[in-house]
Amino acid sequence: MGPAAGLAALLAVLALGAGDPAGAAARGDTFSALTSVARALAPERRLLGLLRRYLRGEEARLRDLTRFYDKVLSLHEDSATPVSNPLLAFTLIKRLQSDWRNVVHSLEASENIRALKDGYEKVEQDLPAFEDVEGAARALMRLQDVYMLNVKGLARGVFQRVVGSAVTDLYSPRRLFSLTADDCFQVGKVAYDMGDYYHAIPWLEEAVSLFRGSYGEWKTEDEASLEDALDHLAFAYFQAGNVSCALSLSREFLLYSPDNKRMARNVLKYEKLLAESPNQVVAEAVIQRPNVPHLQTRDTYEGLCQTLGSQPTHYQIPSLYCSYETNSSPYLLLQPVRKEVIHLEPYVVLYHDFVSDVEAQKIRGLAEPWLQRSVVASGEKQLPVEYRISKSAWLKDTVDPLLVTLDHRIGALTGLDVQPPYAEYLQVVNYGIGGHYEPHFDHATSPTSPLYRMKSGNRVATFMIYLSSVEAGGATAFIYANFSVPVVKNAALFWWNLHRSGEGDGDTLHAGCPVLVGDKWVANKWIHEYGQEFRRPCSSSPKD
Repeated sequence: MGPAAGLAALLAVLALGAGDPAGAAARGDTFSALTSVARALAPERRLLGLLRRYLRGEEARLRDLTRFYDKVLSLHEDSATPVSNPLLAFTLIKRLQSDWRNVVHSLEASENIRALKDGYEKVEQDLPAFEDVEGAARALMRLQDVYMLNVKGLARGVFQRVVGSAVTDLYSPRRLFSLTADDCFQVGKVAYDMGDYYHAIPWLEEAVSLFRGSYGEWKTEDEASLEDALDHLAFAYFQAGNVSCALSLSREFLLYSPDNKRMARNVLKYEKLLAESPNQVVAEAVIQRPNVPHLQTRDTYEGLCQTLGSQPTHYQIPSLYCSYETNSSPYLLLQPVRKEVIHLEPYVVLYHDFVSDVEAQKIRGLAEPWLQRSVVASGEKQLPVEYRISKSAWLKDTVDPLLVTLDHRIGALTGLDVQPPYAEYLQVVNYGIGGHYEPHFDHATSPTSPLYRMKSGNRVATFMIYLSSVEAGGATAFIYANFSVPVVKNAALFWWNLHRSGEGDGDTLHAGCPVLVGDKWVANKWIHEYGQEFRRPCSSSPKD
């Protein structure tokens, strides 16, 4: 198999950038890319049109019913109306024999609702699946964890980090959007169903609080009620070891639903437990955050997402500098690129304004029809995982002349051969709700990695272009090097993944922090070892 065939085989394994774009967005994956979430606005606009027609039909029907009611009421209110009048007597008998039957059994109401239901069924296939609700709920919990957000604040539409008594505003939206009691319940229930009571309890508590404040009001769209929220919260507290709270909430539940035998049995059970262990009345179990076995660097990762880590300013370390870069390339002589050296070990550089707004928008447009759920290598397979939430597409340079221009620009700036098979096709990524990619290496760490099917060695370097800005979050965090780089629109981040010896650089362990607010797009160009022998010569020193 030649190098070109190897590249084709790799892309076949990745199963990206091929096939019918119409089938690229699978149901259940809407939450994993914000562009897919944005597309969900179209079917909702169609549903709004259906509901508007239904409301107009119902308004006309109710106006006609009001007319009939007023007509009959006026006859009853006129005490001078004698039933001896044969005309009035006839109309009374006719009304009672047929008019009222026609009113009560009118088909107009059922025809209106049938039209609404038929229209909904036509749109239904384009709507997000329940898996999307679960994915979006988990995204809120992820943001809650990584950015230490307060659930009460989130429910009010406020993004605040709360540490003890210190409150920090992370993002101030132009318009506050509050969650309803049912919204909070659904987030809590997703956690509850996973047995994750650490996240379930604060969301269910907020749901109970909001339901209490609106008790007695009826909202057509709600699935849950105060009783549902109390039921789930009581059991969550019990599972977490707080029996006294479980008892209190269960007793409150019985105030609203006294005939519920299951809850009555729970009350007896909790009372017995507390009688046997009186210290449970005041003791509250500490609920531990769920452990993430694959992420040993969680605290460092989340700390870097919240701040800029230990990234030094340029005046503190003179070897960190800014310059206009040509790399001695004629291609860049007339238009050098602004270069900022971010870090030395590992060597990380930020190239400002590497692409224009027009170029960034075009790249996004080329990729959007082909976006599919991002995957990661698991042995010899590629699988979607919870620790990488995004969609991606691979663009060959034959798709558009802009991609050829981009390759020339990257090659001139890095001095590397970026033509296939010595580099992969451009991967364009759009992050989803709370989209992230937990700490990982870009280079292969296993000899069975699909990357080696290209027959061009490991990934020696990464060139990542920020194709959009975000309003909050989404930084690129280098875990062991202890620094992070915020999203800089149209800039490109470059680093070496391998030492000159060919060994992987452990300090390049990095992550894409969750996007708090915004639509994050990046483009990745991964450059391989082969073809770079005279452009980046090897060295036997492990430090090079």
